[in-house]
Amino acid sequence: MTAPAIRDDLRQWQQALRAQFPIVTGHPELAYLDSAATAQKPQAVLDAVQTYLTTSNANAARGTYTWANRTTELVERTRERVARFLGDHQPERSAVHFTSGTTEGLRTIARDWLPGFLRDGDEIVVPEADHQANIEPWREAQRLLAREGVHVRVVPMPYQSGSGDYDHRALAERAGPRTRFVATTHVHHVYGGDMNVQRIRRAVGPDAVICLDAAQSVGHLPVSVAELDVDFVVFSGHKALALPGTGAVWARQERGPGFTPGGWSGTPNTVGIASLEAALDWLDAAGVERVERWTVALAARLTEGLRRLDAYEILGCPLSLAADSTVQRRQGIVTLRHPAIDSGDLGFILFSHGFMVRSDNHCQGEAGERTGSVRVSLHVYNTVEEIDRLLSVLASLQ
Repeated sequence: MTAPAIRDDLRQWQQALRAQFPIVTGHPELAYLDSAATAQKPQAVLDAVQTYLTTSNANAARGTYTWANRTTELVERTRERVARFLGDHQPERSAVHFTSGTTEGLRTIARDWLPGFLRDGDEIVVPEADHQANIEPWREAQRLLAREGVHVRVVPMPYQSGSGDYDHRALAERAGPRTRFVATTHVHHVYGGDMNVQRIRRAVGPDAVICLDAAQSVGHLPVSVAELDVDFVVFSGHKALALPGTGAVWARQERGPGFTPGGWSGTPNTVGIASLEAALDWLDAAGVERVERWTVALAARLTEGLRRLDAYEILGCPLSLAADSTVQRRQGIVTLRHPAIDSGDLGFILFSHGFMVRSDNHCQGEAGERTGSVRVSLHVYNTVEEIDRLLSVLASLQ
């Protein structure tokens, strides 16, 4: 079977966008394939950072002079920008709070909101084969509540055998009237699949709070809180083309008490927030739905090529590999193993050929993969030629 074709108009669109990433065009001998760890930044984001630091750099909500006022306006404007980007049609009924990233956002919910929501005997669902950042905060909250005499039961999220997808039927059987909170992931950071969060709502009913780790979806595909019917969306700016050290928690403010981070609110990461506003503007102009089509097409090309290389195991749903598959596609993440080459060694070998990939166990929870693997994660700046060259190198290692 030949590799799946990619339309010429989509190629031309991608070439124009790729040219806007200085670090990518400045190193044509290298292929950056680690965007699930952090994404590269377009020139528009770099320019926004430079402009902010040279024209308006000041603290927010702490002064009455022009620079301080501009910074305060930037912070509030970007809150509204995040809500619009997430498809929030009722922003007056929700809230956006900035954090250092997904991990801190999830920990803030677990530390400052969840204990006041739960009662003795309640249950929470935890996805123990997902990223550790979406596991440990909820376990920590359980321990903190236990010290206060409030005993909360953790229900492990059920998974489908062999695919890494959530088992929504099994979840519906496990969920009950005491199931109050469900932690989920939008796109799995190892298997690359959309975890079908809409089915989670049907499985647990209308009253349970759903918290969505959107680290691998925001900035990679359209995200609509109106369609997902979740209560929290948490993401990192640096995976969505903005600077490291900034992220956001979107809170619906309907089920349970309103969400407000605890403690004194210190100086926000204003330059990070400036970069996030610019990144969301850039993504909207580029078309996030086209970004998704491009990365999904590249992932399909890679998985189709790997199917012809008998030496490699591809992690995740096997039905999503074929070019003519009718199941949902991988979202720009393909993770693989070689039976005779350690994942760390394979990562070094690939870098010697100019490919930058992730090679370890990818911070997955205890119910996930225990053996290391190599993860290829894609964004709009990656090319068909990079995928074909990677397949050629992998073929030579069979």
